Amino acid sequence: MARVTAIRAFEPFEREEEAAAWLTAATAEEAGIDAVVDVGIALVNEALHARAIAAADPRTHGVVPERAVAVRIGWGSGEATAAGAYSEAREVDVTVGASRRRQRTEDMRPQERVAALLRGRESAALCELLLLRARSDLDAGRSREAALQLRVGVDALLSELAGAFDDDGHREDVDSLEGRRQAVETAAERALVGALAPEAEAAVSESLVIAERVLRGRRVLES
Repeated sequence: MARVTAIRAFEPFEREEEAAAWLTAATAEEAGIDAVVDVGIALVNEALHARAIAAADPRTHGVVPERAVAVRIGWGSGEATAAGAYSEAREVDVTVGASRRRQRTEDMRPQERVAALLRGRESAALCELLLLRARSDLDAGRSREAALQLRVGVDALLSELAGAFDDDGHREDVDSLEGRRQAVETAAERALVGALAPEAEAAVSESLVIAERVLRGRRVLES
């Protein structure tokens, strides 16, 4: 068990009344809760990524809020929050509802697939883990790493799944990825020498969305 507190120190409140009003507004609706939790998780994962590099430890992995025993949003003084304490906090439920993050997980039906993979009824495609790594990097703001992962991920997907299904939507997405292949290659080459231009970042993001849609379609077509 470990407790982690992500502190929004870059945007402090002037008065306690402001902090209390922010907490009420942030926890009033699911969208607000998701927004705050996403920022906190991103900060935690950024720290874990930095630790993995500093310690040369490839076993360090990111975290997701759904795996936490409890998630709390609150406010407090600098000393209190540094010690993981709050002047006021509310425990929030991140396991129900239809947020973007949870809906994406539910759509993939992970429990059913885990059983199928362990029993040998289904095999994982090589591109799946590559694209997951690309998504992890892109969501964390590491667009250069995402571009490099996406290049090999798209190559693997087009090799493994291009003609896997006789479905109009599948063929359309595969054709779209084929058309974007050069843009993905160009972004990856640029990533080797420096930051990506906005259009290259857009090409990476849009191409990854299409690749993920192909994988989700595979789940549906195989079920």
